[in-house]
Parts: sequence; structure tokens; C-alpha cells
Amino acid sequence: MWRIGQLARMVGVSERTLRHYDKIGLLIPATTDRTTGYRWYGVTELSRLERIRGLQRLGLPLRQIADLLDAPESQLRQALTETVATLRRDIATLTTTAAHAEDHLTAPTSILPQQTRVGPRRLRVHRMTLDHPAQLAALCPSPPATLLTWLHGNPAGTFTAALTTEDATEHLTLPPRTVIRAVVPPTSGVIRAGQDLFAWLHRHHLTITGPTIEDHLTDADGAHATILEIPCTPTPDPSRPH
Repeated sequence: MWRIGQLARMVGVSERTLRHYDKIGLLIPATTDRTTGYRWYGVTELSRLERIRGLQRLGLPLRQIADLLDAPESQLRQALTETVATLRRDIATLTTTAAHAEDHLTAPTSILPQQTRVGPRRLRVHRMTLDHPAQLAALCPSPPATLLTWLHGNPAGTFTAALTTEDATEHLTLPPRTVIRAVVPPTSGVIRAGQDLFAWLHRHHLTITGPTIEDHLTDADGAHATILEIPCTPTPDPSRPH
């Protein structure tokens, strides 16, 4: 039999860990001296402790290990299958997060785009064809409630735009869609933010699938915010077989 300190040194864990395992019922000593309070462990407890540590190395949390220590192999395999799936999702999420952070370091932008799913939207608009973005300033109210532009990058010629106005006669319905959304910082203009957003979409291999929406919002305190929203989908990889 071994005392708690001896077992801790043998296995490479702390005495505090063994006391915690005892407290939660995960690893109870073979016997406890009623007079001294010393915990004593035998071969059975050693084997159980090594199994606990082995399951921890497989990514299982203690609360799940407690249910699996004496479970049949089929139940353990099912738990490990679910754990692997969760870990792969976590890895994918962390990989994406790291890629976005690296992108911001290598190509600083005025915006922090977010991907989200939005529902359908119905608008009454007045559509127009423009030769240059500067024309929008003369045509738009100050500011327009919503501006739509059909662009896939910085304008290189004529392009279509639309404004939501009370006297508009065209009804436009936007379907449910995945969008990249960015709030334009107060220190950055909408034009620069739009250019940065188009560049971001290109770097992340996203194809624009509809009009860019520019919403001008004002809260009860009179504070203003401009939100850019572009529907998109991943650009197909031509090297992959269909």
C-alpha cells in the first residue's frame, strides 16, 4: 500500500489532484486511517488512476471520465468519436480565427468584417445608372436610409444603384442570404470602408452574389452609424473535380 504522497510521485500527479479525485468520487483510497486521516492506495487504485490519466490524454473531461471508467468498450468508443468530432470543429474554428488575425496583420483595414445569415428583406427603391460614385452625393438625401449598389469591386465604369425613398415605385425583395457585414468606424469614410471590404472578400475567396447594402442608422441620442452588408458565397475552386 502507498500513502498519497508516494502514489503522487509514482504517477506524476500532485497530492492536491488526488485529494480532488477523492472529493468528487473519481478515485477513492483503498482505506483511510480514522486516527491520522492518511489515505492509502493499492494496485487497484493505481490502475484506476492510470486509466483516468489515459482518458484525459484522449481529450475527455473528468465529468465524462467518471461515467466511462467502468463502462463497456463500445460506450467509450462512442464517447471518443464524439470527442474527436468536437475537437475537429474546434480546430477548424481556431484555424479560421488565426487566419483572420494574420490577414489583419498583413493587410490592415479600417473594418472588422463578420459573416452572418440574414432573413428576407423587402424594399421600395428608386433605381438608377451612374458613371461614378461621386454622383451619389448629389442624388442621395442626407443621408439616405438605405443605398444599394450592384458592384463587384471598385467601379471601373457605369454601375447600378438604388435608393429607398417614400415615392419609389419599384418593389425589391432580397432573399435569405449569407452576408459579410461591417460597421464603418467614425474615423473612416464609407468609400474607404467599401474598398477595404471588397479587398477582404477577394482575399478570402468569396464571390459577391447580390447588391451591397449601405444602411445609415441613427439612435435615440442622435448618434449615427453606417453598416455595409454584402451577400456572398465561397468562390468555386477550379482545381477541384465537380
